[in-house]
Amino acid sequence: MFGFRLSVKNVAAVLLAALIASGAGAAQAQSTHRTRRESNANRKARIARTIQETYSHRWEVGGGGGYQRFRSGENLQRNNQVTWETWGQYNLSPRLGIVANGTGAYGNAKISNFYSLNNIFRPSIQQYNVLGGVAYRFYAKEKLSASVQALGGVSIGLFQGNITPLKSEQIGMWPSQTRPAFNVALNLDYNLYPNFAIRVAPTYTGTTFGGTVQNNLGFKVGVVYRFGKIK
Repeated sequence: MFGFRLSVKNVAAVLLAALIASGAGAAQAQSTHRTRRESNANRKARIARTIQETYSHRWEVGGGGGYQRFRSGENLQRNNQVTWETWGQYNLSPRLGIVANGTGAYGNAKISNFYSLNNIFRPSIQQYNVLGGVAYRFYAKEKLSASVQALGGVSIGLFQGNITPLKSEQIGMWPSQTRPAFNVALNLDYNLYPNFAIRVAPTYTGTTFGGTVQNNLGFKVGVVYRFGKIK
């Protein structure tokens, strides 16, 4: 009889210990869930602060290089050009900005082999564009942003290269002149820091040498530095 009562006490003690352990486990699980939920809330708040800091800068400046295809004469093949670009942007809001842009492009025209008789081989050509316009940011996240820009201005074409005493139009190229130009680009930024980003942008530049429109496609790769604050 005594042994039976002792066994009942042992079982009761084991059950009590199990209940206490399960209660502690449940409390710990609730605490862990609460901690995770708070950590997630903190993470979202941190991301929101970073986004606010990144896109509230008043100024953006940058530069880089790239590549462009250009037709240097009405009946000539397109040629490759290396390009450089520098720009400044004044932001009216986190989405809308005013842009000033300067670019240069360098290559060699693909002219007829006929002119090799005069020791003229693939004359060098240059263009310098001075453009201004607007940019609109339509996607803005912590690490990535995307904006479109539309610019207009002038392009200075220098097509004489090494063909003196001939003129460029005598060998089928555009005359050296300053003509209206325009540009459209899709700017894709990867933010390394709130004030510093890497930019990749496919571009279209329209030039009007010789009274016709040249449709020039290319891309640019560069860096963006942001500073100042929109008040």
